[in-house]
Amino acid sequence: MSDAEVAEDVPQDFDALKAAILERKASLPKRLKQVAAYALDHPDEIAFGTAASIAASAEVQPSTLVRFAQHFGFEGFSSLQQIFRARLRERAPAYEDRLKSLGDNDHSRLESGAILNGFVAAAHRSLDNVATSVDPEKFEAAADLLARAETIYLIARRRSYPLSSYMAYAFGKLKIRCQTVGTAAGIDEDLLSMASPRDAAFAVSFSPYATETVHQARLLATRGVPVVSLTDSAFSPLSESARFWFEIVEADHAGFRSLSASMAFAMALTVAVAERRRRLASQHME
Repeated sequence: MSDAEVAEDVPQDFDALKAAILERKASLPKRLKQVAAYALDHPDEIAFGTAASIAASAEVQPSTLVRFAQHFGFEGFSSLQQIFRARLRERAPAYEDRLKSLGDNDHSRLESGAILNGFVAAAHRSLDNVATSVDPEKFEAAADLLARAETIYLIARRRSYPLSSYMAYAFGKLKIRCQTVGTAAGIDEDLLSMASPRDAAFAVSFSPYATETVHQARLLATRGVPVVSLTDSAFSPLSESARFWFEIVEADHAGFRSLSASMAFAMALTVAVAERRRRLASQHME
């Protein structure tokens, strides 16, 4: 679809717009793809910002925002912006208000207590969001895929590493064969060379994405090993390699992000895999 073409069905809400962006992701021109990635990664900024400030943050010209809006059938950028503002109105504001209140409190209050409250509030917000953003059917399908694997390869680096580490611990306790990729001996490529289509991988990476994780997930996918991934954007390079991918954006406090929702997701998936394996074993015994 060219920039001059208008979408037949103008998205009426944020979910519909996101679906339309993902459907056309591969065919979007470079600059429009840049705006799309920024819009999905920073929806609050799109809702509150001006065309000039958003264009500067997305590193495009303001006219590119107009082109992007028209590409999806909107008259102009302001019409598109209403979709993002409606998304905010539909969200429960409780934890947003709590976070904001931290900055409004009297500085005489104990600072460390305010920091703790801020992180707790951000964790609550992250958990509330993940509870509504994960598709239960896709989650079940991902659990089934991993449950049928002979070995589950766990791939994560940097901030994501605690997720794979704890999953490995839990899988071990549940007697599920897994292999953490990221060895001190530097034999990751040798470990991955043993993976086959009978196995599966779970890869995690958040922006800025770890090059090794992206490379290893892509390597396994090209060899027919199914990959399930957890990331924070529809434009994450991990989404391109995954059979199933899930998007979780952690709320931050003072610029710091915890792993509250991501850890809850990872542990839920681990237990779901174990439960699915138990059911499969019961079926084979009947």
